[in-house]
Amino acid sequence: MKLNRESKLLIGLGVAVSILVVKLFNIQIIDDKYKMDAANNSMVYTTVYPTRGIIYDRNGKILVGNQVAYDLMVTPREVTEFDTLTLARVLDVTPEFIRNKMKEYTKNRRNIGWQSVVMLRKIPQETYMRFSEIAYRFPGFKGQARSIREYPYNAGGNLLGYVSEVDKRYLERHPGEYKAGDYAGKTGLEAAREKELRGEKGHTIWLRNSRNRIESRYKDGEMDKEAIPGKNIVTTIDAELQNYGQKLMKNKVGSLVAIEPSTGEILAMVSSPGINVDILADIGKHYPKIAKNPYKPMFNRAVQAPYPPGSVFKLVNALIALQEGVITPRTEYPCSMGYHFGNGKYKVGCHDHDSPVDLDFSIMTSCNAYYCYVFRELLENGKHGNVGESLDKWREYVASFGFGHKLGSDFPAELGGFIPTSEYYDRYYGKKRWKATAVISMAIGQGEIGCTPLHLANLCATIANRGHYYIPHIVKDSEGVEIDPKYHEKNYTLVDTVHFHKIINGMYKAVNSEFGSGATASIAAVPGLEICGKTGTAQNPHGDDHSVFACFAPRENPKIAVVAYIENGGFGASYAAPIASLLTEMYLNHEISPERKDLEQRMISANLMHKVRAK
Repeated sequence: MKLNRESKLLIGLGVAVSILVVKLFNIQIIDDKYKMDAANNSMVYTTVYPTRGIIYDRNGKILVGNQVAYDLMVTPREVTEFDTLTLARVLDVTPEFIRNKMKEYTKNRRNIGWQSVVMLRKIPQETYMRFSEIAYRFPGFKGQARSIREYPYNAGGNLLGYVSEVDKRYLERHPGEYKAGDYAGKTGLEAAREKELRGEKGHTIWLRNSRNRIESRYKDGEMDKEAIPGKNIVTTIDAELQNYGQKLMKNKVGSLVAIEPSTGEILAMVSSPGINVDILADIGKHYPKIAKNPYKPMFNRAVQAPYPPGSVFKLVNALIALQEGVITPRTEYPCSMGYHFGNGKYKVGCHDHDSPVDLDFSIMTSCNAYYCYVFRELLENGKHGNVGESLDKWREYVASFGFGHKLGSDFPAELGGFIPTSEYYDRYYGKKRWKATAVISMAIGQGEIGCTPLHLANLCATIANRGHYYIPHIVKDSEGVEIDPKYHEKNYTLVDTVHFHKIINGMYKAVNSEFGSGATASIAAVPGLEICGKTGTAQNPHGDDHSVFACFAPRENPKIAVVAYIENGGFGASYAAPIASLLTEMYLNHEISPERKDLEQRMISANLMHKVRAK
């Protein structure tokens, strides 16, 4: 039977009415959400803030904990005439502050309605207790508890980061997750692990009577929601080692990074000058002063500063040359106070030492000429085509060590550094119009190469592991918190593992040879620890050269790899080598030997700030 147009319209109308009836039934009878919305004008929501997760070091020491503070809340429509002077004295603010706030609320009374707004944030507990004793005299004023961060250890202000109130921009980037007045991690670990640390807010619902006074809990608290505390984070950091590293780096500009080679776990990460943990809980108060500091204490040099690696990078070039077969450990090159080229017109200088030089001696004495010969052989042997193609092959090797890109650590704001390509030089010199000598400075870790101290520490861990690394990371697996499986995976370089012991021999001799042997790092030797290391002196056009040192220990089954990078520190042996070796000794022996106490005191008390050009 065919339905005419009118019948179809009647049936459609009936279906629509039925759907509407069902929806109204759900709204009026079943769904509490709509009941609550309908009663909203008589309901008051009080936010219950969760306690933020605690941050621990690898040994269970609390790096970041919580203490109770209070926000002073005001419901303007409940406020009656009050004693402004008394309230100001109790809260330790000026009467003008309170008067101005009340004027602001009066001006915005339509928008505020019966809501409670924050007048004063993070009141210390002792201040709030004074207020609570006389709170009955101030209708409309009440306290709301919240936790704020506290720092039992002075260990890594830049590393840990800070928590502060969200702004408009932050709210826009995280729609629906926060509201005005909430707090969130803004930098460091607090930002990187915000989702785990923040927890979930709860609420308490109250009912107002006809006189707009709070009368009782809505549904006897049935619809209240408990706050869920944030998850605790266990870091890889050793608090004692971090603190000691900060002492060594006091009054110096640079970075100190320590990694456990067998896991990739970061044991210490110091950026100097850094943020003192004492001001982190109230960063907003100190921020203007910090922002004007020419030494940029909020800048984390360990993962953000693109330094030239200097002579430490010779280790990479040596390994590539061994893999490519252009040298053996017995290959020798001459050095006459440097590498001469362009018919003697140009020179890469070097210090005075014995000649000719083999691989062990080149590492031990940090011979520049040796590595210029090696680098030129890598680019001009014809195995991979022309010089440009050979450079790109060289770059592949370098990238396999983690250079030229982000390592992928779980630390925020990590930068990738820079390793040039043939295309880069083609743009500068013209395609196929440049030779190896045009880029010879990269032989010794200079030129266009840029990397972070974290890259260099990872290189050292890779050599310690004989050819592989774990991506450096700062958070450990713990209850309720799992780290990305990638942090447990081995990352192999393009250099065969058999070549690494040949490099380690030279690194061992650089530290453990006698004074007068030509070894550049004898100052870093500690009896019984078998430290293997390489000095670096990174050229700096803006002042004294940078002091660099990379080391690991012990030689077999290494427990720690360390890089120290000291701006304007001069030779690698001047500051970087002593500082890195002291950190190594403290970690492995838990104390500094009596015969090195003078060296320790000299490093702690050294002040190089006057040498650094503030930016």
